[in-house]
Amino acid sequence: MIDPAYCKHFARYNRWQNRTIYDACAKLDDVTRKRNMGAFFKSIHATLNHLLVGDRLWLSRFDGEPSGVTSLDQYLYDNFDELRQQREWTDDRTDRFVAKVTPEQIAGTLQFRRMRDQVEMTLPMNVAIMQFFNHQTHHRGQVTTLLMQCGVDPGVTDLPFLPAEL
Repeated sequence: MIDPAYCKHFARYNRWQNRTIYDACAKLDDVTRKRNMGAFFKSIHATLNHLLVGDRLWLSRFDGEPSGVTSLDQYLYDNFDELRQQREWTDDRTDRFVAKVTPEQIAGTLQFRRMRDQVEMTLPMNVAIMQFFNHQTHHRGQVTTLLMQCGVDPGVTDLPFLPAEL
């Protein structure tokens, strides 16, 4: 269903989109980024925090490194610049994972405990990887809507326009 090339392509896409979104968010002041705008995670900043929480959880399941996450609604970083720096670090970690993932791993299964209720889960690894990337796209879409409501154009988000040099 998916292969290492798919994983690498989506890692590139996500890095591009994360940089684009953070560049757009940097045009807003901190008060605006943290304002409750009625979104699922309330604000732009909280949604970006949630993305980092989710990514770190999935990556820890994939690579065995600690996630540092204690709850799904954990607020990791209050400072936008630190959040942005940690986003880049997490994207680097994603790159390290996809650089090593093999077709055999992708064809296997992933066992983990769901954070919400500690239920033991087993998923096909390809589904877990697709969920990892899809979760990012889903919540970045929410952020782009919030940015537009603030008068900031988030830029191009479509996969076919991924820059070749990234």
